[in-house]
Amino acid sequence: MAWIVLTAAGILEVVWAYYMKLSVGFSRPLPTAITLVAMIASFALLGWAMKSLPLGTSYIIWTGIGAVGAFFVGIFILGEDASALRILAAVLIVSGLVLMKIASPQ
Repeated sequence: MAWIVLTAAGILEVVWAYYMKLSVGFSRPLPTAITLVAMIASFALLGWAMKSLPLGTSYIIWTGIGAVGAFFVGIFILGEDASALRILAAVLIVSGLVLMKIASPQ
């Protein structure tokens, strides 16, 4: 169950990063509110997952999901550059996440 909660926390990290971009420096009320709610929920779920998962594993998975998720949102929703080198970097992050999961005792 902790892994599911951690995954949800990572997805919420992507949500708040996206809406933070849409808030235009917190100048737009609705995206700002969504950013804050998603941020609080993401941190709460991360904290819950850390009750049973190791700190390092939890934090790496959470930030990795957020980083790669935000990368894909940037490409597919915001039209950001998808160069081969950027894609390779994302693949390396995902590889690290998979290795961390395999190496985790839970």
